[in-house]
Amino acid sequence: MICTVYLSGEIHTDWREQIAAGAEAAGLPVEFTSANTDHESSDAAGDFLGKPESNFWRDHQSSKVNAIRTKTLLEQCDLAVIRFGDKYKQWNAAFDAGYCAAMGTPYITLHDEDIVHPLKEVDAAAMAWAQTPEQVVELLKYVTA
Repeated sequence: MICTVYLSGEIHTDWREQIAAGAEAAGLPVEFTSANTDHESSDAAGDFLGKPESNFWRDHQSSKVNAIRTKTLLEQCDLAVIRFGDKYKQWNAAFDAGYCAAMGTPYITLHDEDIVHPLKEVDAAAMAWAQTPEQVVELLKYVTA
């Protein structure tokens, strides 16, 4: 059986690639999905629908278009990895974690120790907290064995 793992959150580092490479090297039966990680095209996802009056409505329009992909992939995944980086506030990642919790989809949080306190509720609903992509790969080895 192939396990579908949704990779959510921070887009400014190569953590997704590290996890995918580790899973491939270990021969794990996993496939990875993700939101659009290209910031510019994500922000412009709804632009083809018309020019909104303000940036608020542009963001609103594009977030709804992006949500079609995100919602569908989150609902189809067996497990999610939710990454919180240290540079930006990833409200979208927190939303994805809440959505997983509401659906009963298990998720792993991935973040440094220095943001444990602000993520205490998110971590409380997670099945595991990892600090490195390598730890995530080890978790995937265990759950797919």
